[in-house]
Order: sequence, then structure tokens, then C-alpha cells
Amino acid sequence: MHHHCNPGRLARILPSRSPSLPTFLARAALALVLGGVLAAGAHAQAPAAPALPPPESVTLDKLGYMGTFPPEGAQRVDLSNSYKYPQMRWALQHLRELQPTRNIRRGAAPASALPADPRPLGAFSFEDDKGQPITVDQWLTRTYTDAIVVLHKGKVVFERYDNQMKPWTPHLLFSVTKSFTGLMAAQLAHEGRIDPDALVTKYVPELADSAWGDMKVREVMDMTGAVRFREVYTDPTTEIFGYSWASGMLPRPPGYQGPTTIYDFLKTLKKEGEHGEGFVYRTVHSEVLGWIVSRATGRHWAELMGENIWQKLGMEEDAHVMVDSVGTPLQGAGLNATARDLARFGEMLRQGGTFNGQKVFDKAVIDDTAKGGDRGKFQFRGIQTARPGYSYRNQWWVLHNADGAYEASGIHGQMVHVNPAAEMVVVKLSSHPVASAAATHALTLKAWSALAQAVRR
Repeated sequence: MHHHCNPGRLARILPSRSPSLPTFLARAALALVLGGVLAAGAHAQAPAAPALPPPESVTLDKLGYMGTFPPEGAQRVDLSNSYKYPQMRWALQHLRELQPTRNIRRGAAPASALPADPRPLGAFSFEDDKGQPITVDQWLTRTYTDAIVVLHKGKVVFERYDNQMKPWTPHLLFSVTKSFTGLMAAQLAHEGRIDPDALVTKYVPELADSAWGDMKVREVMDMTGAVRFREVYTDPTTEIFGYSWASGMLPRPPGYQGPTTIYDFLKTLKKEGEHGEGFVYRTVHSEVLGWIVSRATGRHWAELMGENIWQKLGMEEDAHVMVDSVGTPLQGAGLNATARDLARFGEMLRQGGTFNGQKVFDKAVIDDTAKGGDRGKFQFRGIQTARPGYSYRNQWWVLHNADGAYEASGIHGQMVHVNPAAEMVVVKLSSHPVASAAATHALTLKAWSALAQAVRR
């Protein structure tokens, strides 16, 4: 069974170590980290989802994790249980304490202004995906939200924190990371420092014998390159396990002789199908794209993020990214940042690449991303079922709605949503028990429309 997914932090899953778990829980545990978008076909075969715990029963205040000195017994969260729910609710706000990371520096300048104009959006009522009335506050609780920031015309009109999250707490963003990598690559392409029509091997000759040997950079940027990367959670011979062992996210099995870094692992992946034929969501493309960006610039991804994005935007807090054993960042899944800083990033996009008196990206790059990719290719292998009407461009999801909205998205409910027509940016960080966006997508679409309606009043 193939899930088209986002390998995030595999230290969180271990069906292989827990044979006593029912299959659906083993899958759910793996999906905790892996699930990105469920493709069609996956729906038909997927076991019934376990019932979700009432959100109020799994708040960190109620659970009391890591609250004594030292934490004992059931209070402890560490690598042995941080992939389980609800321990994962703590882990998403404390990745640094569990995994090696590299800092993304905000610099010494004062933080840029994020003016407030609070409005009572929490009480705004709309119809959910089942046609039932729900308020914004109820939606946030129902979807296990940790933080939300809504900007309208650059002002914070609504901001809420739950589950011990604070305005200064960094949160693991999973695949929102990809959208930063994608924009950096698109900007370098615009500047002529990366040629999207060149073969990947122009920048990374080490991939000559892999799936990327005859793939174009553009096919990596839009995930239309054909690579055999299976994600079968019950089968350790599939490539997702190799990715997890190589990156250090899963403990390696006894006698393991395989790659011990992300880039060495990428070299082992083979072509399957035709490049450019259709969109298939694969985190390994984001890792290759990050490699190209670092080769084209001669700089580490975290340094580029700090100098070109964090410092220019005047962020309030440093960010950080999970790294493998040689310091290679997980450029498709490892970024951690605060909701307010992500709101600044979204507002820069809404303004066409400029914020805080700084040009961060060229407007042409933002426009190219927001217009989306080939919607025909997006329907390849039924991916449409999870996100109807969407396309994918420069590692961003494009809604193709009347407002011209586009978004970055990560498992368990991480979102940066930009709505140009409504002059709105929404950042939502969550710790939902289900990894896949498919679990909440229909409701999320209703909420985006409701918030756009509310801010326009």
C-alpha cells in the first residue's frame, strides 16, 4: 500500500519495535510522522481510523508531561515514546530537546513590527464540512490547535495559543519546511544561479546513477520526477525505512550496513516511470532540491535561511532545523519556528516578496509560485482526491480558488495560508492525532472561507 507522504521525524514511529500494536495503530504511529497527502487507493485499503481522543482530554496541562524534577515514569517524554500520541503533543514544541538541530539566527536587529488590531473572530460562526454550525474557536479546539495567528492587511486581528504554546515557542513544521526550500530554489532560478531546465547532475554529479541522473531541476521543484520511493509502513524493505535509518530518525537495526546520511541514502534511489509524467508527493525531492541550493550557493541551508529570510524579515525568535549525523538539515521536514514569525513570512509573500523595508524574494518568484503548476499533472494517480482542484508549484500547494490562495502544509495540521484577495495570512500550528491532511481538509477549506469572510467585514 502506497501512501504519498512526508517523512518527518521517524524517531517517532516504530511499528517494528511494537509487534503487539494492532496493525492500524502501527500504521497510525508511522503515519504520525510520514503522512502528508493520502493518494487515492490508499483510502480504499486504509484500515478504519481509530477514534480520536476528546481534545480537552489530551491538553499538556492535563497530561503533565515533563513537569517534575526530574520527570519520572508516565511523565517522561523521550525518543522511546515521543512518536506516540499524546506524547507527540509535547514533542512538537520541544524537538530541540529530542534531536540534534542547527540554529537559524534572527540577528541583533530589533524585531519588525507586527501591529495588533484585535477582532472577536473566535466567535465567528460558519458551517462545517457536515453542514453543522461551528465557531472559529470550536474549530481550533476540534482540530487540536496549538497556535493560530490571523493577519489582515498586515495587522494581527486574531491570535490564540493553547496546549502550553506561547508566542515565543518554536513548533515543528514538518512539510512547511519544503515551501521555504522551494522558494529559495525558485529565487536562485530567477537570478540565473540555478537552471531549472538543467539536469540535477549539473549541480550534484553524485546523483548520476540514481533516479535523479536524468531528471531536470524543474521536475524536482514541482515533484514530477519519477523515483521509486515506497512508503509501506509494515515492510522494512521499502525505501521509507532506509530514509529513516540514514537520517538518524529511527534507530538502525542490528548489523545495519546501509547509508548513514541523507545524501548517501538519496544516491541509492532508482527511477520508476517517466520524469515529468505527473505529480507524486515525495519528501526526497525536497532533500535533493536543498542539496542543489547549497551547491549553487556554497552555503548551508540554515545560513541561507538566517541571512536571506530570518534577518531580513526582522523575526522575533531564532528558528532551528533538525540535522543528520553530518549536519545536513532535513530540508523537507525539519524546520521549527514560531507562529508569529511565520505570520511575518506569510505577510512578506502577500506583499509580493517585500517586508520590513527589505526585498526577500522577487515579485516574479512569488507570482510564479502563486499561479500554480499543471493541474493535469496534479491529477496523476488520483492525488486529486485529497486536495481537489489544487496544483503544486515550487513546493507550494495552490488552491486555484477565486481569491488566488496558496499555502504551505505539514502533517498533523501545520499551515501557512496566504489569501491575496482577502489580504489575509493565517498561520495554524497543531498537534492533531492524525498525520494526513485528508483527515481535516474538508473542514479546513470551510474555515479558510469563513476567516476570509470574517476579515472582509
